[in-house]
Amino acid sequence: MRVMVIIKASKESEAGEMPGEQLLVEMGKYNEDLIKAGVMLAGEGLQASSKGKRVRFSGANRTVIDGPFAETKELVAGFWLWQVKSMDEAVEWLKRCPNPMPGECEVELRQVFEAEDFEPMISTDEGRAVLEAEKAYRDAAKS
Repeated sequence: MRVMVIIKASKESEAGEMPGEQLLVEMGKYNEDLIKAGVMLAGEGLQASSKGKRVRFSGANRTVIDGPFAETKELVAGFWLWQVKSMDEAVEWLKRCPNPMPGECEVELRQVFEAEDFEPMISTDEGRAVLEAEKAYRDAAKS
C-alpha cells in the first residue's frame, strides 16, 4: 500500500525559515534509510504558502487566490510518498523520523487510493480503459 506522509506547516516554515544544518543531516540519513528499505517513493519540502496559489472551483467557474493562507495548522510544509505493507509499518517508520520542525509538529499519514479501489464503480468499457491505463502507468513507474 502507498501512504502519503503529510508534514504540517509551522509558524517558522510559513515565515520561510530554513532548517538548520543538523536537521538537514538527520533528515538526509533518515531519507537514506527509507530509500535503502524500498519505502520512499518521493519526498519534498514545500515553500511557504506566501509563494503559493489556490484555485477555487465553483461549477464551471475558477477563482485564483494568492497566498499566504491564514490557517498555519491547515497548511502542508512537506510530504513523503511511501510504499509499505501496512499502516502500522508506516507508523513505525514515522516514529523513527527526526522532528521536522523546531517545536511541536504534527505529521499525518493517509492511505493513497489505488486504481483497483475504483473497480466496483466502473461499468463501462471507457471506464475500464481508464483504470487499465492507470495500472499501466503505476507499473511503468515501479520499473
